[in-house]
Amino acid sequence: MSVEKTGVILVNLGTPAAADTLSVARYLRQFLSDPRVVEVPRLLWWLLLNFIIVPLRSRKVSENYRSIWLDEGSPLKVITERQVVALQRAFDDDLCGEKSAGVNSDKQFICTYAMTYGKQSIASRVQNLRDQGANKIVILPLFPQYSASTTAAVYDQLAELVKKYRHIPDIRVVHHYYDCPSYIDALADSIRQHWQKNGQAECLLMSFHGIPQNYVERGDPYYAQCLETARAVAHRLGLSSQQWAFSFQSRFGRLEWVKPYTDVVLQTWAARGLESVDIVCPAFSSDCLETLEEIDQVSRQLFLQAGGKKFSMIPCLNDSPLHIQFFKELICSRV
Repeated sequence: MSVEKTGVILVNLGTPAAADTLSVARYLRQFLSDPRVVEVPRLLWWLLLNFIIVPLRSRKVSENYRSIWLDEGSPLKVITERQVVALQRAFDDDLCGEKSAGVNSDKQFICTYAMTYGKQSIASRVQNLRDQGANKIVILPLFPQYSASTTAAVYDQLAELVKKYRHIPDIRVVHHYYDCPSYIDALADSIRQHWQKNGQAECLLMSFHGIPQNYVERGDPYYAQCLETARAVAHRLGLSSQQWAFSFQSRFGRLEWVKPYTDVVLQTWAARGLESVDIVCPAFSSDCLETLEEIDQVSRQLFLQAGGKKFSMIPCLNDSPLHIQFFKELICSRV
């Protein structure tokens, strides 16, 4: 019996190979050079990036990375690797329900991961899966809400890759999953578990990664999808409108970004007398610099210094069982 091999690639944004200034500069240069990420005239941006932004920001960003770096490496890379291991185990234990139904399956799933920027490129992972005999490949960008600055960059790299193949593999890409019920269930469950262990704060803030406002005006659906995710989670948790809010973090440069801004919301709440806040980041599938440093360190300090008493960050879904089960179901639906 021939075995149908399906390759699975979880794609995350990327990370520096190390937390030193040189590695961070190399990563920032590649990441910020992508016109999907920064939509400004190329020559002007090249000059700004290479002579001002990278030289000035690399040292500070490397310090931020060092504050969260694990013995095994970058948290984003370590967690993504754990997700792959857990997902492979889930497929091996039960091939889309076939083993539990007593069916002899002729399917095999081979799970790996790639990064849009940095090492472990999409092209190298696709070729590796083909070398292992995969005749189908499912690519799951780990960005629940679609944006041209994240998911579209994955499509760009795939478009360049398939130009090189005479026999193009059967590649299927998950476009988004911001409103999938199982994803909302996993988010709501993680928040409930946090409340059971730590108590519930006065308000839940759902902080999403921001994008420039003009990206939305040009048709990017990201803002609307973030709002839908936040509303769905709040509804699943049974929260009133006074018990939750959403915001956007990680703005960069002088452009106006989508609002409200996370740091402004937290400082305003504390100044008005709100004493406790829980914060969760539903746009991130793995804890990373933006959650572990920007939220759990910088935003925590902002809130407490502004008069808040208790700040609690709820971890990303990472390799939690419900998250991995959702990934498995989502991938099986594309095969």
